[in-house]
Amino acid sequence: MGGDDAPFSEVKGALDACEAFGVEIILVGDETAIRAALSAYGKTPPAISIVHTPTRIEMGESPLNIRRKKDASICVATEKVKTGEASAVISAGNSGASMAAAFFILGAIPGIDRPAIATMLPTLKGTSILIDAGANVDCKPKHLAAFAVMGDVYAKDVLGIAKPRVGLLNIGEEDSKGNELTKEAFLLLKSAPVHFIGNVEGKELYAGHADVVVCDGFVGNIALKVSEGLAEAIMQFLKKEIMATALGRLGGLLLKPAFRRFKNKIDYAEYGGAPLLGVNGISIISHGRSSPKAIKNAIRVAKESFEKGVNRHIQEEMAGSSFCEAV
Repeated sequence: MGGDDAPFSEVKGALDACEAFGVEIILVGDETAIRAALSAYGKTPPAISIVHTPTRIEMGESPLNIRRKKDASICVATEKVKTGEASAVISAGNSGASMAAAFFILGAIPGIDRPAIATMLPTLKGTSILIDAGANVDCKPKHLAAFAVMGDVYAKDVLGIAKPRVGLLNIGEEDSKGNELTKEAFLLLKSAPVHFIGNVEGKELYAGHADVVVCDGFVGNIALKVSEGLAEAIMQFLKKEIMATALGRLGGLLLKPAFRRFKNKIDYAEYGGAPLLGVNGISIISHGRSSPKAIKNAIRVAKESFEKGVNRHIQEEMAGSSFCEAV
């Protein structure tokens, strides 16, 4: 029941995912609204079921309202992951509520104090992971070190990178650069069970030099939002300049396929949603503007995370290393 076009985008995305990935979907929320959306698309396959909830956490509400609204859709959906009735929970609603529900209902993986959002970024060499993208605005060095381990596991399992290059987002490449947080985190990362390549500057975020870029959620969320805004602005700048002259319009027609590929490359819908790593279950946080395509891909991300055993591998990595004792 979250997102700008709920529940229509969620329902259409679920229908498309059922066909594309062979998954079963439980739609949790206002049954009347959900059935109206299903009717609009003209089908309710056997793989789709509905669980009615009378309330939801609105976008402007405090995430902590999950404590008094335990019958809200995000709480009920997350509870189904805890009981094993569902393999993952996906929401395009109040992201704070999604994170709070995952943390308080599912709990954290042993050895993890702070779950973190892992967002996929397109780069000149493929795809990289930015972690944390907004779950924790205040972090300690040990939290960033744990983020590195989680990002490393996810890059191996889901992106298929045998030896992910892990970098620390900082204001300079030199070891001595940064504030107290990044300086201390740098030392911890040198002893972490990851292939740490050192500091990564903001200008290198999309160069593809690192497969996993670690930062606190305050910095990560700003970097992500600036990137989204810049991408949209570039598209508008190009469109304005192309349409300004007849020659430009002609050139625009010839370049249209290239522009389409570029747009797809930077479109968040291609990546679907961001996993909240570190909780004892799979929770995928999607953009509030998620289209059916984005919801479909968020379901794909959840399916991949479940099948690859990401959470189990994070727990094994944290428990099987002396690094765990350090953090």
